[in-house]
Amino acid sequence: MSTMVTNDEKSRIWQAYRDRRPLRVPVTLGINPRVVILDEEWNPGGITFEDCFADADAAIQVQLRYMEYLHERAHHHCDSPTGLPAEFSFYVDVQNIYDAAYFGAPLVFRDDQVPDALPYLAEGDKNRIFQMDIEHPLDNPFLQACLKRHEDLTRSAGRVNYRDVTYRVQPFVLGFDGPLTVGAALRGQEMFSDFYEDPPYVRRLMEFLTEGAILRRRALAERFGIEPFDGAGGFADDSIQLISTELYRRHVLPLHRRWYELWGPGPHGMHLCGDATRHFPTIRDELNVHSFDTGFPVDHGALRKALGPDVEISGGPEVSLLRSGTPEQVYDRARQILQSGVMEGGRFILRDANNLPPRCPQGNLAAMYRCCLEHGRYAEPAEE
Repeated sequence: MSTMVTNDEKSRIWQAYRDRRPLRVPVTLGINPRVVILDEEWNPGGITFEDCFADADAAIQVQLRYMEYLHERAHHHCDSPTGLPAEFSFYVDVQNIYDAAYFGAPLVFRDDQVPDALPYLAEGDKNRIFQMDIEHPLDNPFLQACLKRHEDLTRSAGRVNYRDVTYRVQPFVLGFDGPLTVGAALRGQEMFSDFYEDPPYVRRLMEFLTEGAILRRRALAERFGIEPFDGAGGFADDSIQLISTELYRRHVLPLHRRWYELWGPGPHGMHLCGDATRHFPTIRDELNVHSFDTGFPVDHGALRKALGPDVEISGGPEVSLLRSGTPEQVYDRARQILQSGVMEGGRFILRDANNLPPRCPQGNLAAMYRCCLEHGRYAEPAEE
């Protein structure tokens, strides 16, 4: 089922891409441990997300299986190295609920689903969030629970002796899913009514969330002895797909600018799922974002024309197609994307759009990779 590309060949593809003289489009996959937890083949013991949030040994079992999934299955269908790694890092997995949970939203664990957080500001006093103490992040109950999980993981990881791999635990430092996305997670659909009915509240809430995320990152970085804003900045704010560019400029852009300025001049990166590409030129020009990780729906050819040849775009076949389509359909969709004009300039990375689902057939992943091997090559190295 796998496509035979050696690790040396994969390394050459990535190096040529980084050198701006690409040989072919690189292929990557966005994956997290949900592919194990929500797949009975890889999780025959039925370990749940709730188990992993409560028990370090359960989290380690899942992440060991995740390591095997990556290096023995998924990486055969992309340009990541196959085989077990020399070192593997366990980490505190908080999925996509960490911002909402940090700002007070109750968590809910549903069968056969990733963890969710309830929009507790959708009813009652919407201003009660401002009673929260964001000046002392390490006193936050959710953060304390996460730090306790990190301590438990560190103790348990020291006992792991499995397949001659060296194990460590990553520092626990959180990013930010964006002020509008987090506001919507807390306030629900009322957040978008607030744009018209109570704009001062929207501004106050998003400023509060941004300040809280910045203070949190600084506190965690200090706790683990690392720089809080080191390297190229990047984050996400998927909910901007639900507002106009005018509203984005007025309400959200200043807060995005505040986040990126902490990381220096850039260029920066950004992940945006959904129908958000109308905002990309504004984000490129105003925030010096020159790498966009996309989801769907995306017209890749039109996006390349809008952004020009020097901006990195990551994207590919929709995850619904990868999960439920046929290999022939996946191949055709990947070829359509590769032939759309998105390869112009040599700044395209083919990937799932966006985040690989559980129980995705190997044949579909192989079809996407094979299509790139056959249709993703450049006639000659792209000029700088």
